[in-house]
Amino acid sequence: MDARHVPSQGQDHHLPAVAPAALIPSALRQRFLTPPVWSPEVRKEPPYLKRPMALASVLVPILTRSEPTVLLTERTAHLSTHSGQVAFPGGRQDEQDTDAVAVALREAQEEVGLEPAAVQVLGQLPIYQTGSAYQVTPVVALVDPMATLRPNPHEVARVFEVPLAFLMNPANHHRHQVLSDGVQRDWFSMPYENEGQEFFIWGATAGMLRNLYRFLIA
Repeated sequence: MDARHVPSQGQDHHLPAVAPAALIPSALRQRFLTPPVWSPEVRKEPPYLKRPMALASVLVPILTRSEPTVLLTERTAHLSTHSGQVAFPGGRQDEQDTDAVAVALREAQEEVGLEPAAVQVLGQLPIYQTGSAYQVTPVVALVDPMATLRPNPHEVARVFEVPLAFLMNPANHHRHQVLSDGVQRDWFSMPYENEGQEFFIWGATAGMLRNLYRFLIA
């Protein structure tokens, strides 16, 4: 199934966007220091792989530009899983990793060359369970926009940024639904175009961004 070809069921124009004042670094820090009562909208995808659950983490890197952006990667086409898809830096927990933050920081350094010294961790979002049998902890962080990146060409085809305000506006969130192998699958997408380049953000990445929206708007 090519998710790009599944028609959009609509967008959430009726929901408010997160206010620009809530997206600046000081406001994001405060939100994680004193979190509201809220519930994630997307917790679990229908499984399509039968195997034991594995722990994983991703870094949700918010670059502290004058207008904050989110750093994303496009995975290389030859990878065995999720090839060519848009993703956060991240991956499976290894034995030497002490916690979810350690996983996210290590993977970000390995995938895009982001040094931990350039990262200020704000907190974590609830675990997101993927259809590929991963329990993923999203680790949200502020990142120095002057940090030097060195993408790993084996894993990362390109690195790009999307304005945080775009991602935190539900008018840009498309809903999709399809019946696959007798199972109804629902997901969000957030197609983004910049300077003639198109990026299709969907699935787990879009689901975690939707949860970040719910957290910030609560």
